[in-house]
Amino acid sequence: MKDLQSILELIRPIGWGASDILRSYYRGNQTDDLNVQYKDDKGKDPVTAADLAVSNYILQQLHSQLGNEDFGYISEETYQNFDGKNNSEWVWIIDPLDGTKDFINKTGEYAIHIALVRNQRPELALVAIPEAEKLYYAIKGSGTFVENRNGERKSLRVSESENPQDLTLVVSRSHRNEKLNYLLENLPCQNQKSVGSVGGKIVAIIEQQADVYISLSGKSAPKDWDIAAPELILTEAGGKYTHFDETPLQYNTGDINQWGGLLASNGKCHEMLCQEAQRILEEFN
Repeated sequence: MKDLQSILELIRPIGWGASDILRSYYRGNQTDDLNVQYKDDKGKDPVTAADLAVSNYILQQLHSQLGNEDFGYISEETYQNFDGKNNSEWVWIIDPLDGTKDFINKTGEYAIHIALVRNQRPELALVAIPEAEKLYYAIKGSGTFVENRNGERKSLRVSESENPQDLTLVVSRSHRNEKLNYLLENLPCQNQKSVGSVGGKIVAIIEQQADVYISLSGKSAPKDWDIAAPELILTEAGGKYTHFDETPLQYNTGDINQWGGLLASNGKCHEMLCQEAQRILEEFN
């Protein structure tokens, strides 16, 4: 198999190509062109023609350039076609359009996630933010970088903020419920910034525009493809992303759901915030 740096050089153009496809749909004049459908009968999980087009593009490019021999593939739009854990040592985990609701609602806050996982942990990751025309990428142990359309790149680090009251929470506009609201209202950090898509939220942390992101599973939970790529670009920038009990996140386990409470941060107050989150939720219950 190619080394990870060589693979990264191959997927960066794929990230730009996928961004171009999404932007072409995003700028379309007719909302009907998106052919919005829903994965359930409650209208809560939309999928568009853009999701499918980008999924096909990324998978085709990866198959074409890297083949099937060394890799397994799990994509949000194709995972129904496989049952359980992918048995390949190296597995691509892909979200072709993270933040579909934001894409449909024209907030501009959507992303593309591509992660390469080995032994249930991410080794390489790319998060594209098409409307900002930026790619964020990382290889385990090598730091996090951002690249613009001109090919200019720089390394990124999370903030050094360590006073809990000064930390900024990045929150969702739509994925909210009573339990999560109670938790957020009772944490020591009360500054909030709303950003769509998980990728966009984690980018806000590594760009030092925010410091903390929390998600809680309820009837549903974040999926592997929501988190695998964002986790690595955060941790390689100096942050942390764990369960509330501080156990590591794992991917390709046979269950695509990331159940429980998850906390991403700049790492400075991570342990304390995890403990506070558990204490607050015990009060709620």
